[in-house]
Amino acid sequence: MPKSKKRVKSSAKPAAGPGMSRRTLLGGGAAATAAVGGLGLWGVGSFRAYAAEHDLSKVGQGHPTIVQIHDPQCPVCTSLQRETRQALSDMDDCGMVYLVADIKTDKGAAFARQYAVPHVTLLLFDGAGELQETVRGMTQSEQLAGIFATLKATA
Repeated sequence: MPKSKKRVKSSAKPAAGPGMSRRTLLGGGAAATAAVGGLGLWGVGSFRAYAAEHDLSKVGQGHPTIVQIHDPQCPVCTSLQRETRQALSDMDDCGMVYLVADIKTDKGAAFARQYAVPHVTLLLFDGAGELQETVRGMTQSEQLAGIFATLKATA
């Protein structure tokens, strides 16, 4: 008959390394979970902001609206976007809506075709959705602020 082997339970715990207690490991996991959760909330917020800024149905909803015809891969478009946002941020609660018609999307391209304009263009609409002005090409924020003030005055 084969000899039976006795199992002996070891009371020794595996070494976690210097300063690596169970509590430390769990605390690190909680911190990582909080960081991932924070990034998730930021991502959701960023997506919502992106979606709101690209909702072209807001044109004609009662507020003067600026629509940038935008190619996200175009450095001049990105510069115009930065200048436009700067001009709007310099205006105290101007009540204007800033939207982006991304020509890389079907809706954005259709919007650009509807007004027969290329990228690097701003279309300025009154609250009723009537086109008031077209700004073509790179424009500095100081000049845009004056143009936007005129649009606001017509509202």
